[in-house]
Amino acid sequence: MNYKVVVDSCGELTEEMKKDERFVSVPLILEVEGESIIDDTTFDQAGFLKKVAASPNCPKSACPSPELYRKEFDCDVPHVYAVTLSSELSGSYNSAILARNMILEKQPDKKIHVFNSCSASVGQTLIAVKLAECEEEGLSFEEIVQKVEAYIESQNTFFVLENLDTLRKNGRLSFVKAFVASALKIKPVMGATNEGIIYQINQARGINKALIKMVDCVVEKTVDSKNRTLAISHCNCFERAKQVKDAILEKMPVKDVILLDTAGVSTMYANDGGIIIVI
Repeated sequence: MNYKVVVDSCGELTEEMKKDERFVSVPLILEVEGESIIDDTTFDQAGFLKKVAASPNCPKSACPSPELYRKEFDCDVPHVYAVTLSSELSGSYNSAILARNMILEKQPDKKIHVFNSCSASVGQTLIAVKLAECEEEGLSFEEIVQKVEAYIESQNTFFVLENLDTLRKNGRLSFVKAFVASALKIKPVMGATNEGIIYQINQARGINKALIKMVDCVVEKTVDSKNRTLAISHCNCFERAKQVKDAILEKMPVKDVILLDTAGVSTMYANDGGIIIVI
């Protein structure tokens, strides 16, 4: 094994990645009403969504400890990479950096790099895929880091939420605005800046119109689409995600498509019916 990619559990792994020992998921911990839930293969999406809907409080997440990362980094593999969700959303990046520094204190020549995805969910998935592609090309560690950092800067993240409760509960949307938006069926089209900060791009009345606007944003902002992979994650709404995928493919060609259901942390952010797109 020439390389290892450690992805925090906000990033969904494809079925192929789950079977490949070169890809490892490090879990975050979710908390709802005092109950701690490990975001690993035991995560029950349906049960989690029911608990969140029933709670007046915002669900929380705790990043992986430096020790969890350290255990994964401390291995006999020449190149080790970590891909974390945006440092603007979690302490996962800082935790991984601490773990890297622990290893380098004892093994200063070990090749470890931590990537701040400046995204989340399938944005991290795409970065992991890109790392594997670069390794297969036979590039040096330094060349891979440079190429993948540039790839991260070129990514665009978009999402539309069916349910605004989590945004309201965590203070990203005021109660009044959330109430008015829900009453008028207004759905914001959201995105992430190059630094990984969430912002509103557009809005529409009704989920279908919001999805159409999101599709238009994807097409407008994507350069050289035929050489890029389209990644879509959905929270408990496969048919909606498939429709969005088909709508995008009608308007532009892409190299490949990844379509996944959200894992725990992404489920917490997207909530039931949410769609996340990264390209």
